[in-house]
Amino acid sequence: MARIVVIGAGMGAMAAAARLAVAGHRVTVYERADRYGGAVRRFERDGFAFDTGPGLLHLPAVWRDFFVKTGKEPLEKCVELVQVDPASRHVFADGTAVTLPNASRAGVVSALDEALGAGAGERWGDFLGRARDAWDRSRRPLLEEPLPADTSPFARDPYPALRGGLLRRPSRTLAEVGRRELRDPRLAALLESHALAYGFDPATAPASAAVLPYMEQTFGSWYVRGGMRALADAVHERCLARKVEFVLGAEVTDVRIEDGRAVGVVLADGRTAEADHVVAGAPVPALYRDQVLPWGSQDEWPHHQSALRTGRITVCLALRGPREEGAAHRTVVHSPDRSGESAALAAGRLCERPTVVVLRPDDERLRPAGHEAVTVTATVPAGAGDRSSDDPWAGDATVAQAFADRMTSAAEAAVPGLRERLLWREVRTPEDTCRETGSPRVPGPALAGAGGALLPAANVSPVPGVYFAGGWSHPGGGLAHSGMSGALVAGLIVEGADFRGSQ
Repeated sequence: MARIVVIGAGMGAMAAAARLAVAGHRVTVYERADRYGGAVRRFERDGFAFDTGPGLLHLPAVWRDFFVKTGKEPLEKCVELVQVDPASRHVFADGTAVTLPNASRAGVVSALDEALGAGAGERWGDFLGRARDAWDRSRRPLLEEPLPADTSPFARDPYPALRGGLLRRPSRTLAEVGRRELRDPRLAALLESHALAYGFDPATAPASAAVLPYMEQTFGSWYVRGGMRALADAVHERCLARKVEFVLGAEVTDVRIEDGRAVGVVLADGRTAEADHVVAGAPVPALYRDQVLPWGSQDEWPHHQSALRTGRITVCLALRGPREEGAAHRTVVHSPDRSGESAALAAGRLCERPTVVVLRPDDERLRPAGHEAVTVTATVPAGAGDRSSDDPWAGDATVAQAFADRMTSAAEAAVPGLRERLLWREVRTPEDTCRETGSPRVPGPALAGAGGALLPAANVSPVPGVYFAGGWSHPGGGLAHSGMSGALVAGLIVEGADFRGSQ
């Protein structure tokens, strides 16, 4: 039985902790905050509750596997999982709207043809076929296996080129896929919104980001009753049931290294904890200060995703009166200036009117009777989290409030009578994310292509005995990917160098 210290109580870290405990190890989790869950946060006020991190779950099989492997109760016994149908409603800049069914390719094709004109659905369906090729080529090595020492094969983009004509040259970016292959600004906006939701700028994201809409439309979108925080609660409870010890309010400031190997951690209050293995799900500044690890500054911890410098702003809306009959759970209201939105992200500034995602869960656990709790989110430049002069969030609160005004105005396309129904709102910026998680950025999933710039750090660190789990490490951010990360780290510790990935 090994002594294992886990730094941070995010979803990937907890996933690793429970799996390691089941394997017979003694696991202690140290979390600097006063709560577990990492970015899976909740804001509550006056009987309203809002998810301020992920609002939907994709690839639920990852968490089904976690609950099966760590105990006899399956996922559906621990949380109430609901398939979201329709999956989404999209409102485009020209006023056209389309409602897309959940996990039905034929239904999506039909809906697009009806809303956008004959041929639109066929072009989208053909695109999904190419996206499937990219998924099949990259799924196993990029999601289910440890990242190899030689990552050069991942520098090549697995998205295939069209055959024949002027499109023989492969599309290099996701925005180029939309222009050249979908040939309709609304279909291009639909495609790009999937990249934006994960924090990628479509103008620079590789064509392989096509796997993101493929993943969602193939495996579906799911909601956890009570909000996504209920999933964090269930994972935490599973950890406790497997005798994982949690120490909240305990910041790890250093990893003790003797004879070139990790032997424990140092806490902010001066205490030490011995360990045979250390799993880092949160940054440890001393490792960078002392140049023990090679990834550069603490601000880069511990990922290679240097091209990903985006965060999330969330506006929580408490609304008077109930949700209208037939309202969509999720509506994407697209920006009227997509190129301007991309240019602003690239320049690290706020755009005039972003693409916003409006979530309206019909969940009595999140609001007082007869009212509605709505979240509106947008992908924005994250800034440095240090209130430097070039940080878009470094000014006074009026900057965030003015941007939230524009987001709220956009959300009126999704919520009838929003202004008249508004009781109050809460605005949460990347500064809040930084205070809660240690970074203003939100990590994206690993993507092949882009010369390898969008690969997170490997789960095995250069320091023997130190491993990385969670959204900033392989295979990247998002609830599903974080769960995969925890499984990979547990496998590497339990099985050692012979571990070849999840089955």
